[in-house]
Amino acid sequence: MLDIRFVRENPELVKENIRKKFQDAKLPLVDEVIALDAENRDTMTEANALRAERNKLSKQIGGLMAQGKKEEAEQVKAQVSAQADRLKELEAKEGELEEKIRNIMMVIPNMIDPSVPIGPDDSHNVEAARFGEAVVPDFEIPYHTEIMESFGGIDLDSARRVAGNGFYYLLGDIARLHEGVLAYARDFMIDKGFTYVIPPFMMHGSVVQGVMSFPEMDAMMYKIEGEDLYLIGTSEHTMIGRFVDQLIPENQLPQTLTSYSPCFRKEKGAHGLEERGVYRIHQFEKQEMIVLCKPEESMDWYEKMWRYSVELFRSLDIPVRQLECCSGDLADLKVKSCDIEAWSPRQKKYFEVCSCSNLGEAQSRRLKIRVKGEDGKNYLPHTLNNTCVAPPRMLIAFLENNLQADGSVKIPEVLRPYMGGKDRIVPTNKK
Repeated sequence: MLDIRFVRENPELVKENIRKKFQDAKLPLVDEVIALDAENRDTMTEANALRAERNKLSKQIGGLMAQGKKEEAEQVKAQVSAQADRLKELEAKEGELEEKIRNIMMVIPNMIDPSVPIGPDDSHNVEAARFGEAVVPDFEIPYHTEIMESFGGIDLDSARRVAGNGFYYLLGDIARLHEGVLAYARDFMIDKGFTYVIPPFMMHGSVVQGVMSFPEMDAMMYKIEGEDLYLIGTSEHTMIGRFVDQLIPENQLPQTLTSYSPCFRKEKGAHGLEERGVYRIHQFEKQEMIVLCKPEESMDWYEKMWRYSVELFRSLDIPVRQLECCSGDLADLKVKSCDIEAWSPRQKKYFEVCSCSNLGEAQSRRLKIRVKGEDGKNYLPHTLNNTCVAPPRMLIAFLENNLQADGSVKIPEVLRPYMGGKDRIVPTNKK
């Protein structure tokens, strides 16, 4: 969410940013919110003048009463009473105008970084770099659920009977691999100096509105019936929510945190063959990285964070690329974002496994997160997030890239301590 002062002083810049995000329907909102802001400031000016006058008249009443001038005092009291009615009207109007302004400001998109490529949708995202050789082996790579089934490692039919589509049972070596990857990612981030956190897996609606845009909220969130609670779609939400309405001493920045959580998502819409199995699901687990930092440090952290993802995936022998997200593919709160995509030798293309985002001060402003600077002044910190790993989707990339011709799966050296020392897992249901 932008600062209303910035919108007031830079309306054309805000409109140009809206055009760059291909959201022209929102252009009238800029003039509308500026007009509402002007009306609100006029209302506040009149209300403040009445409050000052009320204080002045109240002192007069005391003085008149002390002099025994009761009739004159009553006349002044009547004047105060009349002004009180007007002040009540103005205060109610202030509340209404502030709510209208906030609702509009929640919809106007954040200012994107000048380096963001311009385009209407994800087809205009730009490949920035590749890491590792994208190899297609000389043997056939089965569909990921078939690989898992060869290890007796997945049961989708039972999950459908229990919970419906979009759920799964993982078993045996595949389940152990799933948890091993999460544990390795946890320790990887701890070694980078991040503090490990297990956050709440539900949050209040006010926190939801503070950390994400309304379209994202509608597409993602499951609400607990009868309660002001939502299941989290990513631990980023409750991790940032931890600082709601807090004043953080500057010497406690940066906050570098890595969090584990289950995640729950509606995943609306129809999906093709490549997004079945365990690619798009309603429940999964994730290791996340979160940073709160000084504004001038946020782009440096953005660069570090996506590179951590590259380093982690390369340590697991998975080739990846960095894809810069274009303006039309950025959620409204984001200043800049990139995806890390893993190579799929079966599909002979890359697919998303991580998303790194700099949200500037948008979440801090919505949630009233402030920093007390060394100079005594308060400011809003920048917030960033990045997927560390999100199995079981990540397992698709792992299994495909480490599958051997005999159907076994090689375990990279860094993961062996989490797999009981095994250097490979061997199929039990090989056809």
